[in-house]
Amino acid sequence: MLLTQKQTCQLGILLSIRRQHSKIDQILIHQQIELLEVLTGFETNNKYEIKNSFGQRVYFAAEDTDCCTRNCCGPSRPFTLRIIDNMGREVITLERPLRCNSCCCPCCLQEIEIQAPPGVPVGYVIQTWHPCLPKFTIQNEKREDVLKISGPCVVCSCCGDVDFEIKSLDEQCVVGKISKHWTGILREAFTDADNFGIQFPLDLDVKMKAVMIGACFLIDFMFFESTGSQEQKSGVW
Repeated sequence: MLLTQKQTCQLGILLSIRRQHSKIDQILIHQQIELLEVLTGFETNNKYEIKNSFGQRVYFAAEDTDCCTRNCCGPSRPFTLRIIDNMGREVITLERPLRCNSCCCPCCLQEIEIQAPPGVPVGYVIQTWHPCLPKFTIQNEKREDVLKISGPCVVCSCCGDVDFEIKSLDEQCVVGKISKHWTGILREAFTDADNFGIQFPLDLDVKMKAVMIGACFLIDFMFFESTGSQEQKSGVW
């Protein structure tokens, strides 16, 4: 059976993802500073560099959202985020729908879909309602629960890192973490450009490693993104 050009392209991307993800247990995500945003407070599309533990860039990520959505919906906005490899191919697509952004409302909570390659869902990150803690469930492509993520009660990156622990389903074993890194008082005060680190087991399924990237971006928008004159979100969840 001959493969179509689209199928051949998807297969090539999938093999590239497997090669890239199978040999890493840590990912660094650095958001780029947008000068227009700093000077005017006008929200622009977020852009990120995704690097391995050696600091080598493996992907570039760019938000694809219209101006009205960015500046009216703020950090709660729905978005498409496209992740591109060093050859210019879109290898991962993240889709975040519009959802409620209040811990007081247990319905319509946050979620994000991860596609790798684009158009092929490989997992989901679903917010789990909790009165005090930010919690998420990692699901595979069949929407079966695989892992949990739990953050601190007080989400504030004042002079220190903020860790969201990746746990087993029973939450008894910590297998990794997503960390928002402290970047210095000036950068924290005057920009919303954040740095993150993701640590996970080397033998974790490559699809789940892609899902962890999606979880990191969802956490960034929910807790550390600011728009215009809005202050960075911090405090008790």
